[in-house]
Amino acid sequence: MNRVALVFISILLASTINAQIEERKDVLEVNRQSDYAPPLKKMIDLKDIWKNYTFSSETVRGVRSMNDGKNYTVLERGKSGVNLVQYNYKTGKKAATLINAEDLVFNSKPLRMQSYEFSSDEKKVLIGTEIEAIYRRSSKANFFVYDLKSKKIEQLAKEDKQMYADFSPSGNKVAYVMNNNLFFKDFTTNKVVQITEDGEFNKIINGASDWVYEEELELSKAFQWSVNGEKLAFYRFDEAAVKQWNMKMYDGLYPSDYQFKYPKAGEENAKVAIKIYDIASAKTIDVNLGIAYEYIPSIEWTKDANTLAVISSNRHQNEVSINVVNALTGKANTVHTEKSDTYIEMPFDVHFMADQQHFIILSEKSGYKHLYLHNIDGSLKNQITKGDWPVTEYYGINESKGIVYFQSAETTPMDRNVYAINLDGSGKKRLTKKDGTNSADFSNSFTYFINYHTTANTPNYVSLNNASGNTIRVLKDNQNLSQTLAEYEIGEKTFFSFKTSQNVELNAWMIKPPNFDETKKYPVFLTIYGGPGSQTVTNSWGGSNFFWHQLLAQKGYIVVSVDNRGTGARGVDFKKLTYKQLGKYETEDQVEAAKYFASLPYVDGSRIGVQGWSYGGYMSSLCLLKGADYFKAAIAVAPVTNWRFYDSIYTERYMQTPQENEDGYDDNSPINHVEKLRGKYLLVHGMADDNVHLQNTSEMISALVDADKQFDLFVYPNKNHGIYGGNTRYHLYTKMTNFVLENL
Repeated sequence: MNRVALVFISILLASTINAQIEERKDVLEVNRQSDYAPPLKKMIDLKDIWKNYTFSSETVRGVRSMNDGKNYTVLERGKSGVNLVQYNYKTGKKAATLINAEDLVFNSKPLRMQSYEFSSDEKKVLIGTEIEAIYRRSSKANFFVYDLKSKKIEQLAKEDKQMYADFSPSGNKVAYVMNNNLFFKDFTTNKVVQITEDGEFNKIINGASDWVYEEELELSKAFQWSVNGEKLAFYRFDEAAVKQWNMKMYDGLYPSDYQFKYPKAGEENAKVAIKIYDIASAKTIDVNLGIAYEYIPSIEWTKDANTLAVISSNRHQNEVSINVVNALTGKANTVHTEKSDTYIEMPFDVHFMADQQHFIILSEKSGYKHLYLHNIDGSLKNQITKGDWPVTEYYGINESKGIVYFQSAETTPMDRNVYAINLDGSGKKRLTKKDGTNSADFSNSFTYFINYHTTANTPNYVSLNNASGNTIRVLKDNQNLSQTLAEYEIGEKTFFSFKTSQNVELNAWMIKPPNFDETKKYPVFLTIYGGPGSQTVTNSWGGSNFFWHQLLAQKGYIVVSVDNRGTGARGVDFKKLTYKQLGKYETEDQVEAAKYFASLPYVDGSRIGVQGWSYGGYMSSLCLLKGADYFKAAIAVAPVTNWRFYDSIYTERYMQTPQENEDGYDDNSPINHVEKLRGKYLLVHGMADDNVHLQNTSEMISALVDADKQFDLFVYPNKNHGIYGGNTRYHLYTKMTNFVLENL
């Protein structure tokens, strides 16, 4: 380019800039003359959420009730490290520092206390250090036993890190899993006993669960001491025949393969057995249930030292049995069987009482999940809770008073409250006073409970209450966060419902942009999950995502969420309608939601987008494809794209196997609807996702390419299903925000 041309361009740019400055001055003058006032409150930036953690909510974590029910302990950071501190429930005053970080030194090396467990007499503490996460609920660590009186520290094992270390009831032994074998150490003799010897990675697991049990049955520690500490019951998983999944880890010049056993829908599961080890005789017996089963969701010792309860299920998970096992012979007697035309939610809750005469179960057989009291022989004594609402959590029972404590969605599907009720079903009393979401952490004596309360628009309010629900004192009120929120432009999350063309009423929430003007047209951003029994429409604090939705609202989007059919707290008929057809009714409802929003006078119906993660990513993909006429753009993070790729326990619970339900699997898999794509599509996945494998996105890519469909893609190396760590979340939400701004 010659010099004359450069001079001409410079003059032209200068002229343009001067004109823009003059135009801006004119605008400012007009605004000034019309009493224009710029926003006085701050706008949210992604750095506020994912870098500076401006909106972090305070809470009370790690509370452990002590035996007396009058005191509790917490881990508390001090000058030299983490201390174990005892507080009094009633006064809130510090009673003692039980372990000072300065005293935690072993072989001249300071130990950082990350977890702890008391012995039953509370004279010793089992301390976990250097904890290393494995999957969602599993971890391994170096464990030490600390004597509170002598301050002596003893190491559990030197060879390798241990899993699930657990005191015996007497406190003189600790059982643990190491390298797929079960051990215990007797601290009176300092002797280590290896109970099993056949443990082998990706083949045999003793005392710990396999991947699918951990993920879908919430079982990780797979052994239990008997009530007198004379026996250990444990799981043995034989996963030799389970097919192996390989994940690439980009951790060096050449990537490594991480290989683990993962049973996909319709494929071989691990063979599971229960065994009982007798400490005195050093012998192991096999439990013989005497009935066919595929899964053992849980085991529980009763208060009788020679009676073990084993919960078993068939592969369809529509028949669950409670089996009472004689721990001396291994023989079982089935005392209760629950059946369903569809499925039974797992894990199946069973709680044996100390009187050795009764147990309590949670069952949906009435159409809503409720508490039932059974005699030890399995016969029903009485139904404890009743009504067209579900019990959502069982907290426990004060047996001396015959009072059961639970959480439910009685007042509305969006709220949760804590209740007390007599064992015979009389005298039900609501203990929590504030509407919203309440959860409780009771003392061992059920004299006190710590209540965690939030609403959709207010963060954690943590209070100590007596057993009648009266507040004794406030532990955390998040006043600092409330003051911070007052400085920002925060829109209220409001709840509403609407009816679809099929006359189905759906619950929803909405956040409108600041200075909302109903005469204008706004785009809509729909955030979605939609999976079986789940809820996004709850009157509870949304954390970081709440502020991301606020940011989008500040940028001119109406942000909404809708709970479709199949979601929770509205009874069995509403939830289990999706059985064998995951995605069908859920997508229909979300399309109906898009139609409803488009009908509102202040919505631009041509600009409706959707975003979801995991099951939500599955749903957002289906919405964009099957609802192509109604959705302009979609973001799918870590989505299932074909249920054939997902694990056996979760998928078959709702779909049966692919061999039995081929159409159910294929009709609503996004991978089979790619030819319908017209809108903008962003696909995101962690490359080390052990849960929803990268295979889902890889196969989706191939299908989209074969259909000649353009889309956006981003993958995160070495990141699992949560896609977090370091700068990852900030990067991901920047990516998603930019996609929304550019395409919606």
